[in-house]
Amino acid sequence: MGGAPAASAGGRCERPPLLPRVAATQGGGMLGKGVVGGGGGTKAPKPSFVSYVRPEEIHTNEKEATEKEVTLHLLPGEQLLCEANTVLKCVQEDSCQRGIYGRLVCTDFKIAFLGDDESALDNDETQFKNKVIGENDITLHCVDQIYGVFDEKKKTLFGQLKKYPEKLVIHCKDLRVFHFCLRYTKEEEVKRIVSGIIHHTQAPKLLKRLFLFSYATAARNSPATDPKKHAVMFDTLQDWCRELERTKGNMKYKAVSVNEGYKVCERLPAYFVVPAPLLEEDIEFFQGRGIPIWCWSCHNGCALLKMSALPKEQDDSMSQIQKNFSDRIYRTVHRPPYETAKTEDLSSNFLSLQEIQMAYSKFKQLFLIDNSTEFWDTDIKWFSLLESSSWLDIIRRCLKKAVEIIECLEAQNMNVLLLEDNASDLCCLVSSLAQVMMDPHCRTVFGFQSLVQKEWVMGGHCFLDRCNHLRQSDKEEVPVFLLFLDCVWQLVHQHPPAFEFTETYLTVLSDSLYIPIFSTFFFNSPHQKDMNVGKESQDSQSRPLNLLTVWDWSVQFEPKAQTLLTNPLYVEKPKLEKVQRKGTHFKHQRQLSLPLTQSKSSPKRGFFREETDHLIKNLLGKRISKLINSSEELQDGFREFYDGWHSRPPSYQGLLLPHLEGPEIKVWAQRYLRWIPEAQILGGGGVATMSKLLEMIEEVQRLQEKIEARHHSQEALQAEAASPPRTSGRLSSLFPFALLQRHSSKPVLPTSGWKALGDEDDLAKREDEFVDLGDV
Repeated sequence: MGGAPAASAGGRCERPPLLPRVAATQGGGMLGKGVVGGGGGTKAPKPSFVSYVRPEEIHTNEKEATEKEVTLHLLPGEQLLCEANTVLKCVQEDSCQRGIYGRLVCTDFKIAFLGDDESALDNDETQFKNKVIGENDITLHCVDQIYGVFDEKKKTLFGQLKKYPEKLVIHCKDLRVFHFCLRYTKEEEVKRIVSGIIHHTQAPKLLKRLFLFSYATAARNSPATDPKKHAVMFDTLQDWCRELERTKGNMKYKAVSVNEGYKVCERLPAYFVVPAPLLEEDIEFFQGRGIPIWCWSCHNGCALLKMSALPKEQDDSMSQIQKNFSDRIYRTVHRPPYETAKTEDLSSNFLSLQEIQMAYSKFKQLFLIDNSTEFWDTDIKWFSLLESSSWLDIIRRCLKKAVEIIECLEAQNMNVLLLEDNASDLCCLVSSLAQVMMDPHCRTVFGFQSLVQKEWVMGGHCFLDRCNHLRQSDKEEVPVFLLFLDCVWQLVHQHPPAFEFTETYLTVLSDSLYIPIFSTFFFNSPHQKDMNVGKESQDSQSRPLNLLTVWDWSVQFEPKAQTLLTNPLYVEKPKLEKVQRKGTHFKHQRQLSLPLTQSKSSPKRGFFREETDHLIKNLLGKRISKLINSSEELQDGFREFYDGWHSRPPSYQGLLLPHLEGPEIKVWAQRYLRWIPEAQILGGGGVATMSKLLEMIEEVQRLQEKIEARHHSQEALQAEAASPPRTSGRLSSLFPFALLQRHSSKPVLPTSGWKALGDEDDLAKREDEFVDLGDV
């Protein structure tokens, strides 16, 4: 709320008690850069000592300097484009006054810094090393903004430069910030490296010029793993038929191949599922538009479907044809009293892509900080900036919309039809969230990866445009998939035992969006992929391109590192449950479903009741209002369903609903704060709790083994060696990304800034600084 306190550069400052932002890393906040107006703190003082010795002159022995040089590792098909020597990679915590000298290179795949002391890292600290992307590597697609520092003024760099900067600052899409000082680099090398980086990261590209194709061509003869080992790819008719059988939806729905070869629509996959009464001629009538596409079937026979809107027509006769067509198609899923349906118009009754884009643009600035001084100077207003970004509120609205849909499917026994202009953005988001909450299979690693393949990759989400991989339109860049992952993280954070994967899995999946050796997130549709890498685009005498799928985690991580992607506390479905449930379909109703009769309005006012008027206005203004008996009844039923579920102990292999109240929606600390040393809680946070639990599990397992060994032989008992206990005190709360040795040891908050906060009584009165310490 208040302005940033003025930093006191001189004088010794004592370390104050922990500010609210440290305690909030698990509970909804952390400090960063101001959203409006950039950084806002005072500048750090200039160093008083000036060296007139060039860094390369320090190496009197040229041979010794050469031996220290780190080798550049190139992937198949990767080519070196430009490089610069004697570049200083500055550390953030000291206002770019200290760092490591090395070589800065740019290839057609990445920007890499090769420092002199890379080998100094402890092996234990680098156990989560990525085999494709090094610690100081930035893929060209991961670069967000490039800034140059001219006479201590930071300016955005683009196009041809007349003057070259003395420092280069790179902001990454994974929220890393790199500072490279070029003051001691030769002028010709500065021009080459700066111009090369700007051109290869910001200039518009052609699809065929992506490194994805260079890598695939170079690795054409290398053996490829079967992608079906890691996920259902949904690229065959059999995959869709098996999914129908798994969800018991094959009685009312059918898999069709009418779009094989993309004869009907280039937006849709070659195979998909539609209502059984639907004719193939209807699918072809409007090139696949206006057709309900099946997503998932509930245990009670209801289904979740999505549909792209029909094109708007000015001609009255054409509009009448569209109306008659829509009414006829709608009757395939809405046939009262046997089957009823509710339509959710996400294009006009929910979020807009512009809202998501604007909110994330503000939100990410909280974490793109340049140095420790700036970090602490903006601490006092961090929660205000977080709230003004609206990112957490957007997450809450997405989760709430998914719960509304689940209530219709589960409690009201209605089909739900999601409507969107192209059915490839918000439809993917909401339908995926609903399935994660309702289907325990989607909470396993294999099931979740199959879900992303089905709803996002085959569902036609425009990853190429939404991630702006071609740099052709910033307006099209909207982090819809990242929003989905953030929503899933909220569920993982609230119900850890229900998920087979961890938050680390979600974090590395979000990073994989920008690694152009995997084809999963680099096309707008299955048609676009097949046309560019399929048999149609290949020479008849050459082998097809060998495209990797992101789901093969062995490409990025060693087996030891992959263990951090799976949850050791995951509660699996008991085998006896399958036998007991044979012949019955009441999977959720015993614990979770509520009577269909409506109760009186709850006298409590809260999060849901406050939004009633806004919800009614939205619903009454839509053509779908004829399907709703009463907006008040809808709100009451939703509240009853939500409160009823949370009043019971959760079933981790059943329906799973999130807590939606304000403090329950938190900042995904591991992803957004992992590169900020000050954000770490050494030996604390959720990681410490998990580590203690794992210690207990290992101890129980050792005791069980000893008991079994006692029954077999005394020798086996004596030979049993106890494994060393886990050193949870060494782990950071942002493990495995934040390392202990990189934590800032600086006292950090200037004395004047601490005094500006006022006394404790004044601090307690500020709503902006409230922190829930329950998770710390």
